Amino acid sequence: MIATPDRTPLTRRFFDRPVLEVAPDLLGRTLVRRTPDGPVELRLTEVEAYAGLADPGSHAYRGRTERNAVMFGPPGHAYVYFTYGMWHCMNLVCGPAGSPSGVLLRAGEILSGHEWAHKHRPNARNDHELAKGPARLATALGIDRRLNGIDVCAGPQSPMAILTGAPAPAEQVLSGPRTGVGGEGATHPYRFWIDSDPTVSPYRAHTPRRRKSDAPSDAT
Repeated sequence: MIATPDRTPLTRRFFDRPVLEVAPDLLGRTLVRRTPDGPVELRLTEVEAYAGLADPGSHAYRGRTERNAVMFGPPGHAYVYFTYGMWHCMNLVCGPAGSPSGVLLRAGEILSGHEWAHKHRPNARNDHELAKGPARLATALGIDRRLNGIDVCAGPQSPMAILTGAPAPAEQVLSGPRTGVGGEGATHPYRFWIDSDPTVSPYRAHTPRRRKSDAPSDAT
């Protein structure tokens, strides 16, 4: 049974901790996306931790760039990036400024604003699929690069906030390798999810993308 969600916003202190503490602690929290048409709310059910300069899987592993600059700033801000030329994904920055780390929001359950979310995700077959995966989550909530760098701890004026919600009990939190991460970071157990929740996305191991020059040849 899920406890009654707490409407108290999480403070910056919550995010100013090591990313492997913050990531599992985000499960069960309520994300509020404020839009001109009203709020859309989501319960977080799946996340992934990225430990910055110490993590080969992180966008910040090779240092600061124009793209990842938000990760090097203060905690409690959103890092939104564009991937595969078509999708957006969102992380929440953790730890002290200058020590880049973040939590990728992978999946969640839409609690309110279903009609608005379905307008953004018209191909979703049911409510469970609305935010089942990081790109789907961002799409359902209308998140794109215009929200990169927003402060989720700034109060009602921010387009997004994280509320205390109903934190997932420790015995319901599972962990394992991150989805689609290859190389040295492939086996890090930095993915966390709520056991048996229908909105959690399926795990997929990393599949190297083949360059055209590596394609099989018909020549003999």
